[in-house]
Amino acid sequence: THFTDYDIKFPSLGDDAIAFEKGGELYLYEFATKEVKKVPVQINNEIPSARDGFRDASKSVNSWDVSPGGERVALGARGDVFTLPAKEGITRNLTQSSGTHERNASWSPDGKYIAYFSDKTGEFEIFIQAQDGSSQPIQLTSNADTYPFDLLWSPDSKKILWNDKKFRLQYVDVQTKEVQLVEQSDAGEIYSFSWAPDSKWITYSKPEIDNFNKIVLYNLASKAKTEVTDGWYESTSPVFSRDGKYLLFVSARTFDPIYSDTEWNHAYANMDKIYLTVLSKSEKSPFAAKDDVVKIAAPEEKPDPAAKPDKASAKTEEDKAVEVKIDVEGIQARVVEIPVKASNYYSLECVGQKVYYLEMAEGAEKATMRTFDLEEKEEKVLGSGMSFIITQNGKKMLVKKDNTYAVIDLPAAPVELKETVDLSGMKVWVDLEAEWKQVFDESWRHMRDFFYDPNMHGTNWKAIHDKYAGLLPYVRHRDDLTYLIGEMVAELNVGHAYVQSGDKPKAERIKTGLLGAKLSRDASGYYRIDEIIQGANWSETLRSPLAEVGVDVKEGDFIIAINGNPTNQMKDIHAALVGLADRKIELTVNSKSELAGSRKSVVVPIADESSLYYYNWVQDNIRKVSAATKGQVGYIHIPDMSSEGLNEFIKHYYPQIMKKGLIIDDRGNGGGNVSPMIIERLNREMLLIGMSRNQTRGTQNPTGAFVGPKVLLIDNYSASDGDLFAYRFKTLKMGKVIGVRTWGGVVGIRGSLPLIDGGQINKPEFASYSADGKSWPIEGYGVEPDIFLDNDPAKEYKGEDTQLNKAIEVILEEMKAYNKYITPVPPFPDKTK
Repeated sequence: THFTDYDIKFPSLGDDAIAFEKGGELYLYEFATKEVKKVPVQINNEIPSARDGFRDASKSVNSWDVSPGGERVALGARGDVFTLPAKEGITRNLTQSSGTHERNASWSPDGKYIAYFSDKTGEFEIFIQAQDGSSQPIQLTSNADTYPFDLLWSPDSKKILWNDKKFRLQYVDVQTKEVQLVEQSDAGEIYSFSWAPDSKWITYSKPEIDNFNKIVLYNLASKAKTEVTDGWYESTSPVFSRDGKYLLFVSARTFDPIYSDTEWNHAYANMDKIYLTVLSKSEKSPFAAKDDVVKIAAPEEKPDPAAKPDKASAKTEEDKAVEVKIDVEGIQARVVEIPVKASNYYSLECVGQKVYYLEMAEGAEKATMRTFDLEEKEEKVLGSGMSFIITQNGKKMLVKKDNTYAVIDLPAAPVELKETVDLSGMKVWVDLEAEWKQVFDESWRHMRDFFYDPNMHGTNWKAIHDKYAGLLPYVRHRDDLTYLIGEMVAELNVGHAYVQSGDKPKAERIKTGLLGAKLSRDASGYYRIDEIIQGANWSETLRSPLAEVGVDVKEGDFIIAINGNPTNQMKDIHAALVGLADRKIELTVNSKSELAGSRKSVVVPIADESSLYYYNWVQDNIRKVSAATKGQVGYIHIPDMSSEGLNEFIKHYYPQIMKKGLIIDDRGNGGGNVSPMIIERLNREMLLIGMSRNQTRGTQNPTGAFVGPKVLLIDNYSASDGDLFAYRFKTLKMGKVIGVRTWGGVVGIRGSLPLIDGGQINKPEFASYSADGKSWPIEGYGVEPDIFLDNDPAKEYKGEDTQLNKAIEVILEEMKAYNKYITPVPPFPDKTK
């Protein structure tokens, strides 16, 4: 075939032709004529998966805000902007469009407008709209050239500040629509920023390449910038106090290491505390020493009945305009610590004398909402699993817990969400065809703006968009769209370009109970237990149902009945186990294929046997290596480079650290990010040998160093950080690499940006180039082994692992020439000479 538009997919061989799909159409290549013919297909189906209808937008909220007085709540959901009453009233959908994505709804401090990003122009621009929907949206920005992340109104409602993928922080004047650049980093996105209460200053956390994030102050009038922190410590989340006296931020300045139980090593966690900068030299720190003084009562003055009231003096404290005074000279020396425990902090707000924030210690399941009283020097816990926004007037708080929202009085005690915002009115009529087009276009823009190579690997990215957009009219299911986006991004020829469907029809998945055994059926119709897959009874994740303590079942037994139902009358034994995973069942078993003389045993099936098969595969490999090397060589398989893979490494590395050789198996490694930790351990060299009185054998110094030759196994499923692990091992010349070339996908990703219907697309964003600056190794090619050897699938199925056998052969040969093992203790010194 000689097509130039779309790839051929799913070829299927018949007697007279090959059937295949191309561009959504079916074709036949006929052998006799050597011609390609399109197969006409007509499916008479109502296709309910493409039917427009109502959707519950409250299930897909991705931004939230509250009116200045707390009367209403603004939510961005399913691509629309809603406002809802805090207690009673009308739910309004301000935007009502399936074909555009409105997001990041934000209420103006004067209460008049809702600001949001909208891509109705084809790019995300900032729009504002009357909060009651009484006017058409007003577009404030134009000519957008990248993805914007978040926006923030100035307290005087005259400007809107936002950040974007080009590492810029900018604001737009609402009246003139003039855009002013505040900062452009060369190191990363500027994620945390805020306004001073007088709208004359901006503060933000600036990423730095050569040191930690710095807190910066920006003066709008002079455009001058002042660094509040010096780069010695990571500092983020700056925010002004509402009275303009202080600048608060989070900084990692607490050094309290924990020590590893597996080796003499350290880790630092929970390094953050909250810090406060006194902005004016004339202002005292809230933690300054105090001295109680006696107040002398002044003589009481009688009011003059003829005097007219002074309107200016009649203003309440909250009516007075806040004036922020900042003395930049010496500001870094006016940073003080708020005495809270070291943890992780974010979402700072300071109203009056109270600081509100979220705290989440390393390893905690949920964040806690807390407040610290600067006057009383006291901290209180307000709730768990909550987020919050404080209203502009400082009197109310919008609290979010799970998918529940409530507007409450500014709390001083634990929060109870008694009256929550009614989300039932957030039903939207979705035009799926329009929504799918928007999702397609936005996914294309995500790649355009975030892909690590601005040249898009040499493709004409606009032409690629147009090519696949031509197939959009044929999309009739969300999975169709996902497939189409996947084909589009595949034109970039890069790994990690994953696409996942959003809202779609879903069938309930019912888990079948599995017994952790290999079964066969004999002539009697009963099922024989040919093999029980052994597990580890001490581990909940490795329990094998028939091998658990107290279960009276053994290999060779027949399963006569399940819950009293005879298995010889079943079409398939697994039909009797549908929906019974992790539930108790009664097995009737016998050593013979008959009911007479049978016994009963209670068993709890599992939903997945893969962990048992994997566990046994690893244990078999350990036994094979040990037997073939007379116990001298260790074996470790690393399934991935996440915490699970790290755990597998740690569990098997230290018990085998005194072996004379080591085989590390990177085959089937699913990737992650921990390979530098593993490589660092494997690459340690013994410099001394440790001993103590009565020890018969010395130990490695530094600890954790493996003394002896190493061999690495790789295959085409050694992926991502599994690729990088192989590259590091080979580049550092740590040992021979055996197998076949690795996957070759090392451009990294992070979480997906929000799409209207909850779909996800990963953008390969973070790439590594060679240390000499001349090439892009690994990506699209992989890592070559030193010894190329592929496993025969038939032999492998029967248990013969040719690659592992070769690794054993190589390691034994290398051990013959190795001479750096731990030596005996030398004669002790005689210090009398």
